Amino acid sequence: MNLIWDQITLSYFSASKWLNASYIYRLVGIFSQWRQHSFLLQWGEAIGALLLSLVFIFSPFITTGLIGVWLFAIAAYWAILTLCDNHKPGLTPIHFLVFTYWCIAGVAVAFSPVKAAALTGWVKLTLYMLFFALSSRILRSPPLTNWLITVVLFIGLIVAAYGVRQQFMGVEQLATWNDPTSPLAQQTRVYSYLGNPNLLSSYLVPAIALSVAALLVWQGWLPKLLATTMLLVNTSCLYFTGSRGGWIAMMALSVTFLLLSFVWFKDYLSPFWRKWLLPVVFGSLGGLILVAIVLVEPLRLRILSIFAGRNDSSNNFRLNVWLAVIDMIRDRPIIGIGPGNSAFNKIYPLYMSPKYSALSAYSVFLETAVETGLIGFSVFIWLILVTVNQGVCQLKRLRDKQNPQGIWLIAAIAAIVGLLAQGTVDTVWYRPQINTLWWFSIALIASQYQPKLTIND
Repeated sequence: MNLIWDQITLSYFSASKWLNASYIYRLVGIFSQWRQHSFLLQWGEAIGALLLSLVFIFSPFITTGLIGVWLFAIAAYWAILTLCDNHKPGLTPIHFLVFTYWCIAGVAVAFSPVKAAALTGWVKLTLYMLFFALSSRILRSPPLTNWLITVVLFIGLIVAAYGVRQQFMGVEQLATWNDPTSPLAQQTRVYSYLGNPNLLSSYLVPAIALSVAALLVWQGWLPKLLATTMLLVNTSCLYFTGSRGGWIAMMALSVTFLLLSFVWFKDYLSPFWRKWLLPVVFGSLGGLILVAIVLVEPLRLRILSIFAGRNDSSNNFRLNVWLAVIDMIRDRPIIGIGPGNSAFNKIYPLYMSPKYSALSAYSVFLETAVETGLIGFSVFIWLILVTVNQGVCQLKRLRDKQNPQGIWLIAAIAAIVGLLAQGTVDTVWYRPQINTLWWFSIALIASQYQPKLTIND
């Protein structure tokens, strides 16, 4: 059984034969001599970290078009670093599956009924994947990893603090985000600089996971106080968004973080607490949530609306969109309509119910299936499985070495699970402010990859 699992998750993956025979791979390092004489490229990784930092610093405050321009610059810089590399980097299972999905998306463009629109989506996908490629390279350096995470946390604190201010000072609601027939119809939902409460909640998910990790990794009472402040402000702001998907993400994140933290710290526990710690923690957490639901009426009404079916306008809207998207998948099940919201917006009107126009499938999983078919959907699920498995494997390795970088892996896995949980019922995941954090979390895991040794090794 373990052998089958290792094969599925590519635990003993090795691409050395394929890479050595690849003409494209031979281009890696072709200008390495130039790098040795270049002053700027002597600081290649640090410059890469600066470019990534600027994306995180400005993305909540600028338009998606400007973010796209910056992603083009990052893609170009990754190409320069790769061509000037002093050594040929290996290929992790995560890189292999990301590349495989990218190829499938390219095939989907070729067979798309709206090729021009799908090509636009494929270019955007390419930029995100090159962002991942540069991130996974830069994050191999622990100091640069700590720098980038600190940048993400400080910008997240600014965004969350402004959201909390909106809650107490009041803010104009830019759309009908609450069911008009609900007692909460006039309730404020904060959106900070991002303009949408669901988008804001998704943006805060990785920040919450990383702030918990920072509380464990950062040394000294002042850094820990700062991490605690970040955690409290981020969590409060996520609650004030009123985003049910964000709350679901928070629950998934919390459970994942607790389970992986137990894996990390269990060797320090007595036999009694190894057996009873998780039941006590989850029992207490469940009890607190139950009490909060009973005592806090807005929370209770919002939670109960999840189970209201079509009686809630938001639920009803999503159900109608999902049914139309399933029809789209049924008509093009193998390779889909092509990647990107532009392709979706051209095909969806042919299937939608009257008065239920939508810009996306309102589900990451359905969106993946409709864009790249069941083939792309299968590779996407495979990528998630391999990424989480690799994260846990490297976590155990770093734990055995008492390397605190493993705590960041816990945060990365928890963020991935949280974003996927919210992505089940929403697609704000595709906005660049969120997608860059998604690929950053994936890259954080990929950067720590070390293959398992076989018996022959």
